[in-house]
This record gives sequence, structure tokens and C-alpha cells, in this order.
Amino acid sequence: MELQNLVEKFKEKDAHAFEKLYNMYYNSILGVVFNIIRDHNIAEEVAQDVFIKAWNNSASYSVKKGRFFTWILNIARNAAIDKLRSKEFKKKSKNLDADIFVDILHDHVNLDSRTDTIGIKGFVDKLADNCKKLIDFLYFKGFTQKEASESLEIPLGTVKTRNRNCLSNLRTMLA
Repeated sequence: MELQNLVEKFKEKDAHAFEKLYNMYYNSILGVVFNIIRDHNIAEEVAQDVFIKAWNNSASYSVKKGRFFTWILNIARNAAIDKLRSKEFKKKSKNLDADIFVDILHDHVNLDSRTDTIGIKGFVDKLADNCKKLIDFLYFKGFTQKEASESLEIPLGTVKTRNRNCLSNLRTMLA
């Protein structure tokens, strides 16, 4: 079934279309969510919630605004960040194992290879180094623009402008 038809059936609440899209995109969504949350069980819950949110809000998707995958990826990223900032998650995270911190510290240095689940890493790698680092912080690690500004030690306005320019370059490559 062609993707566009599948998405239209999904918007019409067709369970078969939901199942096909879920099978197509679940691993990619899980990878993005896990890169932000760093807890496999919670990442699985959030990834499943993403598909439920997409199902419940399917009418808000418009092909004119972008691809379906980009739409659901944004839902996933926002859901993961919301979970990360929730009181419940923060309370649970107070007593983390030291091994997790070693992994987190290591991951802040390099663009995580697990993000290649959706094939975007190859395109990101073609961008300038400052774009790679910024996209890594904002989209793969879930930093806010303010947090990225502080971590990269550059003004917030520069982060916003650079983000817009880097995404524009990425869109041009993907078109």
C-alpha cells in the first residue's frame, strides 16, 4: 500500500493502516525517544504513547506541512522531552546507577550512532561541524535552545539563528 494512501486511511481511523505505520516507524521512534530518555522501559512506553497521540490527533496532520514521518517524529521528540521533565521521571532519576552517567557524559561528546535508525545521520554528517553539534543537542539529546546555548557557550540568539539555518540546509538535502 502506498504511504500516502496508508496515511489517509490512518487519518480515517483504519486499524490496519495504524498497524502498518506502527510496524514501519516504531523502531525509529523508539530510537529517538531512547536517545532522550535513556531508559529502555520508559522509552518503550513513551514510543507507544506517541502512536496513540498520533492516532487521536491524526486529523491535525497535513501533507502540506511536511512528511508523515516528520510529523510523528516531532510528536515523539516532544513526548520524550515532556517525560524527561516530568516530576515522576525526575523523582525516579534521583538514584541512577553511575554507569548511566558515564554513558550520558560520553554521548554528549559524539553524535550518537543509534540515531541512524532513521537514516538521518548520513545527512547530518554532511552539515558543518557547528550544525552537527547543535542538531545533536537540540534534536537527538532533547536540549532546549537555552540549554544548548549554555552548553555550547554561545548566545541564545545565535543558537536560534543557527538552528534555523542548519534545518534549512538539512531540508535542502532531503528534498
